[in-house]
Amino acid sequence: MRVVRANQLKQPVFAALVLVAAVCIVWVGLRADRQTRSEPVAQWPDHRSPATTTAAASQPTTHPWTPPRFGEMQAERNDMVALQIARRDVRDPRVLGAMRSVPRHLFVPEDRRRAAHQDRPLPIGFGQTISQPYIVALMTDLLGLQPDSKVLEIGTGSGYQAAVLTELTRQVYTIEILKPLAKLGADRFAELGYTTIRAKQGDGYFGWPEHAPFDAIIVTCAAGHLPPPLFAQLKPGGRIVIPIGQPGRYQELQVVTKQRDTGQPRFESICPVAFVPMVGEVQQRRR
Repeated sequence: MRVVRANQLKQPVFAALVLVAAVCIVWVGLRADRQTRSEPVAQWPDHRSPATTTAAASQPTTHPWTPPRFGEMQAERNDMVALQIARRDVRDPRVLGAMRSVPRHLFVPEDRRRAAHQDRPLPIGFGQTISQPYIVALMTDLLGLQPDSKVLEIGTGSGYQAAVLTELTRQVYTIEILKPLAKLGADRFAELGYTTIRAKQGDGYFGWPEHAPFDAIIVTCAAGHLPPPLFAQLKPGGRIVIPIGQPGRYQELQVVTKQRDTGQPRFESICPVAFVPMVGEVQQRRR
């Protein structure tokens, strides 16, 4: 009978154990990879902003801020966009989406909410108006905003235009000269969750130099001329959308671009409009 030595048995047994261990390691790795791929990516909930979302949900450094969402009167907003805006010359899907998202009825007096989505301006008190939906969308579209743009609005009014702008960029600054409206606008932003809009009371003619330069400036009141301080606070290549003309008459909606090579303004007329007049320093310049 042949005698098998112990060291002869150890070699095939050791090799078998190594093979089994390698198979186990590969199987465990494949299973872990499959589980990782199946886990959903965390996103911001539609009805909450990063300011009210816990850190466990996501990190603001890797996810853009999502403005608050409102389901009330969504059908009316959809019809407003489809019938009054998309059929005209506003084509940017981001602007159309912003107009569908912002609850226009919450930016007008309660007794005007049934008319909030009609194709006309509405009074908001203190001799001021909220522009018709088409004009809001057109002026927003003409700004050419990008997600990292910094935009200044002159004439907060009810706050509706600023809310539309913040759907496109979180860097929105707005100035209102009338103290009661400025307070109402700031309170409304806080109430509705528009936490990234920076608002102040002051004369918009002078702009907001502490936060200049701006990529774009929108003026929602009529001026007889282009205010020099606003143009000075515009980046090269930036644009101002402004109604220019005499108060109480039709004005011309203009896009004023600061040319990169010369720094001079280039004016482009868009269409006739009718806005409430700019007040404050601009009135002194008319004399």
